Amino acid sequence: MANTTRGTAVITGASSGIGAATAVRLANEGFDVVLGARRMDKLREVAEASGGRPLPLDVTDGGSVAAFAQEITELDLLVNNAGLASGLQPVGELEEDRVRLMMETNVLGLLRTTQALLPKLEAGDGGHIVNVGSIAGFETYPGGAGYTASKHAVRAISQTMRIDLLGRPIRITEVSPGMVETEFSMVRFDGDLDKAAKVYEGLKPLTGDDVADCIVWAVTRPRHVDVDEIVVRPVAQATATMVTRE
Repeated sequence: MANTTRGTAVITGASSGIGAATAVRLANEGFDVVLGARRMDKLREVAEASGGRPLPLDVTDGGSVAAFAQEITELDLLVNNAGLASGLQPVGELEEDRVRLMMETNVLGLLRTTQALLPKLEAGDGGHIVNVGSIAGFETYPGGAGYTASKHAVRAISQTMRIDLLGRPIRITEVSPGMVETEFSMVRFDGDLDKAAKVYEGLKPLTGDDVADCIVWAVTRPRHVDVDEIVVRPVAQATATMVTRE
């Protein structure tokens, strides 16, 4: 690992996928990484690969967020990556519990974590918040009402953060990926591996490391440079529903 010269970075949802890849990339760039997630067994594996510090974190639980924040003494970068999709039902069949879970995780979880750690970011020489959004924050698709609503909210919050924090030395970036092959689809389809695999069938999706590369590029620009938004998709994808398959 490189020497930790860039300060401390916190990554939520760091036990797999984009979060895990971001932890390793940031560590290699000189950040001291603190990793938060619910699955401590997976998180410890990421900590071993990144040299990071694993801490339990459930962003849907205010008490868990508060306890996590108490463990952070200094902070330079917050990557709000924790998020999920649940189900793919049309509006008439959409289960309220699924929507509630997505809102609690993707929207309120992001707000809870940001509010708990913002004072620590403000106490430093200059901080950075990266919110991992989605192209679902720009467009909608059949069966995606709950998830797209949550990611539209993330985009609105990111833009509002930029306004609310204007004049303070804190940069705000939203990174919005298209199709990324992680555990995302497996979670959405309640562990159905066949359904999850079909999402990426016949095309080459992004990897978690591709998105992590975008995050690292944004956070390593000079401090006066704020990369507001990055939208990244695989070449085979034009919109949420328009893809080309072999």
